[in-house]
Amino acid sequence: MNTPHPPVPDPTSPPLLEYKGITVMVGSKKVLDSLSVTIREGDHIAILGPNGAGKSSFIKTITREYYPVLRGDGMTFRIWGEDVWRVADLRSLLGIVSGDLQYRFARDITGREAVLSGFFASIGLFTCTVTAVMEEKADDLLRFLEIEHLRDRPMTEMSAGEARRVLIGRALVHDPKALILDEPTTSLDLHALHTFRSTLRKIALAGTGIIMVTHNLHDIIPEISRVILMKDGRFVADGPKEDVLTDEQIGGVFEVPVHIREEGGWYYATGF
Repeated sequence: MNTPHPPVPDPTSPPLLEYKGITVMVGSKKVLDSLSVTIREGDHIAILGPNGAGKSSFIKTITREYYPVLRGDGMTFRIWGEDVWRVADLRSLLGIVSGDLQYRFARDITGREAVLSGFFASIGLFTCTVTAVMEEKADDLLRFLEIEHLRDRPMTEMSAGEARRVLIGRALVHDPKALILDEPTTSLDLHALHTFRSTLRKIALAGTGIIMVTHNLHDIIPEISRVILMKDGRFVADGPKEDVLTDEQIGGVFEVPVHIREEGGWYYATGF
C-alpha cells in the first residue's frame, strides 16, 4: 500500500462501471429512473443528493442487490465489461463500506480480525483458515491506514470513526479497483471527520478509485474531480466539480437557497 506514485490505468480497459437506461423498481415504487453513467478505473467521483434521492439504491445495483427492469436492447448494465457477475467475484474489484456493514460489525471482534474477515466476506473469522500472506496484508493495511493501535481492540469498544477506518481496511484486502463509500461520515464528530478525510485522501493518492455517495458537500475531498447530482432517482447533473457545485445546481437539488464557496479544494454551503 505504500505506493509512491499511483498506477496509471490502462486506457484500453473497459469501464469499471457502464450503465445506460437503468430503471429499478422495488415493489411498485420506481427507485431509479433511466440512469446512465460511465465510471473508469481510477476515477474519483462523488454522487451527491438529498436523502431519498436514490443514492443507496444506486449502490445496490453495483453490489447486485438490485437489478434493473428490462427495457429492450438499448439497456447496458456492465461492470468491468461484463453483464453477469458472481457477487463473490466482484469483491476483487470493488471494496464497499456502508452504515449497514458497520452495524453488522458491532460485536466482539478485534480490529485485526475485522480486516482479515474481508478475505472471506464474513463477519469475523469463525473457522476460516488465515494464511501468513493474509496476516501480512492485514498488518500492512493497519499500518497504511494508521490504525495499528486498533489491532487488538474489540469493534464494540471503538468510536464510529475508528470502526469506519477498520472497515475500510477490510474493504482494501483484495486491492480493489475502487472503494465505494455510502454516506461515510454519518455520526462522525469533527476530530473523527478530519481523520477520516485524511485517510480517504491517502487512499486516493495511492491509486484506488473513490466513489463516494453522500448528502454532505464537505465530504468531497479535493482529490474528487467529478460530481454527479442525484434527485428523485435520476442523475440531474454530471461533470467537473467546479461546474456542478454551484449555487444554482446545489440549491435546485436540495430545494434551498444556498451559497457555495470553495476553500483550498474543499466546498462548503452557507446561507441556508
